[in-house]
Amino acid sequence: MEQVLSGVKVLDLTWYIAGPYCTKILADYGADVIKVERPGEGDPARRLGPFFNDDPHPEKSGLFLHLNTNKRGITLNLKSETGKRILKELVKGADILVESFRPRVMPSLGLDYETLEKINPRLVMTSVSNFGQTGPYRNFKGSELIYQGFGGFMYLMGIADREPSKKSGNVIQYQLGLISALATTVAIYGAEARGYGDHVDVDGVREELTSIDGKICMMTAYQYTGHLHGRSKFGSPHIRLCKDGYVFIVGAGATTGALFFPAIAKMVNLTPAEIEEWGKPEILNDPVRAGEFEEIYLAPWLLERTMSEIVEAAQSAGVMSTPVNTPGSLLSDPHFRERGYWVEIEHPVVGKLTYPGAPFRMGEGGWQIRRPAPLLGQHNEEVYGDLGYSKEDLVQLRQAGVI
Repeated sequence: MEQVLSGVKVLDLTWYIAGPYCTKILADYGADVIKVERPGEGDPARRLGPFFNDDPHPEKSGLFLHLNTNKRGITLNLKSETGKRILKELVKGADILVESFRPRVMPSLGLDYETLEKINPRLVMTSVSNFGQTGPYRNFKGSELIYQGFGGFMYLMGIADREPSKKSGNVIQYQLGLISALATTVAIYGAEARGYGDHVDVDGVREELTSIDGKICMMTAYQYTGHLHGRSKFGSPHIRLCKDGYVFIVGAGATTGALFFPAIAKMVNLTPAEIEEWGKPEILNDPVRAGEFEEIYLAPWLLERTMSEIVEAAQSAGVMSTPVNTPGSLLSDPHFRERGYWVEIEHPVVGKLTYPGAPFRMGEGGWQIRRPAPLLGQHNEEVYGDLGYSKEDLVQLRQAGVI
C-alpha cells in the first residue's frame, strides 16, 4: 500500500539515538531509507543494551532494533576516497540526506552541503548535532545530561538544597529526533515547491531550550521579575500505594482541599455524616487534618483494591486517576493493544518481538512495518547493484575495506 512518504529516498548517515529516530519516522511512514554504517562496526547503538536474552550481540540490541525498522542497511567507509565517491553516486538519486556528525566532519570529508547540492540541487540535507552548525560551541561533544544542563531544565530538577539532577532516560534525544523528522518533512515539501533543496540545522540544546516544559515558565518569570524558581522534593503527593502497585489520585493527601473533596468522598463511599464531619474547608485545607483523613479513609480503601479497580471507581466518581503502569501492565493493557500501541516484528536473528507501534494514526497511507532493522551490511548487494556494481566489484570493495 502506498504511504505518505512512498517514493522519497533518504540516505541515513546517523548513529546512536536522535538521528536514527528521525530517519525511523521517515521510514515508518514510507520513505526508502538507506542506513549507511561503518564496515565491521556499524552504528554504535548496536553495542548498547538492553540485549535480547542479555546476549551483547550487534544484531540483538533492543535500541538498534527499535530505531531502525523499515530501513535498508549498507556498509561504507566514508574516510576512503572510493567510499566518498560512492556516497556521491548515492546522493544523485536521493531526496534527503540526514547526518549526525559534529559540524567539522562532513566538510573535512568533502561532503558538506555546498558540495552535495552541486551534485543534486534538490537535495535536502538535515544535520542533527549537539550545538548546531555555527557558534562557539559548535564542536562540543554532547549527551542527554549536557543538553539538559545547557538547556536550563536541570536547574528545576532534583531535591531542594542539593545539586540539580537530570530527567531519566534519553528524553531530549528522542524529542530531537522527532523535531528533526518534522523539519526534514517540511523541507522536502518546500524543495518540491521551490525546485531546490535546503540545509536543515537541528541541535539538541536548541530542542531543550525551546521545548514546552516547566523551564518556559521559569524563564518567563525571570524576565519579568528576576525571580529564580527553586527545586522541590522528589515524588508527588498524589501517588499512593494500592493492592497491586501504585496509583495517581488527584486530590489525595494534604492537597485534598474543598475543591476535590466531594469527588473523593463519592469514590470512597463516605456516609453523609462523614462528609459533614470532614468536608469543612478549614479541615481539608489543614495539612495535618487532611493527613488524618487519608489515614482513616483513603489509604485503607486503596490498599484493598487493585489499580484497575481504583481507576474504574475514580472515573465513576469524577476523580482524575491513573495506574502507575509497569512495562508488563503496559504491554497487556487492552486499550493499548486495541489501538495498536504495540506491534510484533519478526527479525532473522532475535525472532518475533514486541515493539512500540505508530506514534500517530492516519486514515490512509500511514505507519506500516515493511521490514525489521537491517543486519549489518544486509543490503549491500541490492543497493550497490542498483548503482551498477557487480558481485565481483563488491568482493574487491570489501577486501579494500570500502564496504
